[in-house]
Amino acid sequence: MKAIAKTALPDLFAALKGRVYVPVREGKGYGFALWQGQDWPADYQNTIVPPKQILFPQTEDLYTFRVEGEDITIDPAAPPEEPSFIFGLRPCDYRAIELLDLVFRQGPYLDASYSKRRDNTFLMVLGCKEGLPTCFCTSFGLEPAFAPGADWNMWDLGEILVVEPGTDKGKELLEGLGLFREATEEEKSQVEKLREEAKATITLHAPTEGITELLQENFDHPLWDEVARKCLECGACTYLCPTCHCYDMQSSSVLGQGRRFRCWDSCMYCNYTLMAGGHNPRPSKRERVRNRFLHKLQYYPENQGEFGCVGCGRCLQHCPVHMDISRFMAQAKEVMAK
Repeated sequence: MKAIAKTALPDLFAALKGRVYVPVREGKGYGFALWQGQDWPADYQNTIVPPKQILFPQTEDLYTFRVEGEDITIDPAAPPEEPSFIFGLRPCDYRAIELLDLVFRQGPYLDASYSKRRDNTFLMVLGCKEGLPTCFCTSFGLEPAFAPGADWNMWDLGEILVVEPGTDKGKELLEGLGLFREATEEEKSQVEKLREEAKATITLHAPTEGITELLQENFDHPLWDEVARKCLECGACTYLCPTCHCYDMQSSSVLGQGRRFRCWDSCMYCNYTLMAGGHNPRPSKRERVRNRFLHKLQYYPENQGEFGCVGCGRCLQHCPVHMDISRFMAQAKEVMAK
């Protein structure tokens, strides 16, 4: 383990050769932005929009095109060549990126744009000291103050940050920077204490055991009508979710030139599954709400072998009618199991 004074963080950010993203104040919350000399808020809880937007942008050009007579010229877009550093993401968001990897980087089809960004990005995790009332990461096997596999794990001990590399490239980066000293045994003990104390602050729990099998057996259960009734179909739960990854493909053109791009989409919208002939396999709110929960708790485990939720609590915090996936899981266990 290494240690660095927090007063030296501007020097660290300047020494990182590339695009450095840090959490910054945005209105009443926080979001990730390029570091441009601003103070780093070490006491932030989590960002409103997850850092997945750095690897999987909300809107992304795929290529531009020009039409000149009978000739068509296509120029593929390319992600930035310089490396990116996401400094201070939380363990739940790191785990969410691992889940996105299962979608975009495994199987027969590789998402080239996502993969290039992912390979060129360092993930520097800051352990949580205290969870929010809406956090339930431990229900999915996560630890609030540690992310196995991250390039760096970091812990805030007041005046200093303690850093432990978790990958070869993270270790190589750390060793190449002359701003760190060896952490003392006392500081290492403080890290272990922080990790244990952080676990105890997660008081919300979701019953995950057997939930996938239970949902498989209750696709048409009346509970879905009750759960869907109050949903406004605003899509906030999907846009702010760190693991949601659906997108739409669109084109725009003016006077013989244009672009093809993709942008985030939401399965909560009525047009999401609308087909050209007018058929919609999810015609009502009931089907769309059901699909959202089943995607996290049944389809992801069936297809990727992992739950598609990390317990970050964003959907609980920002849903205008307070729909709660953890409460739904408990309700399903109680009602569907009868």
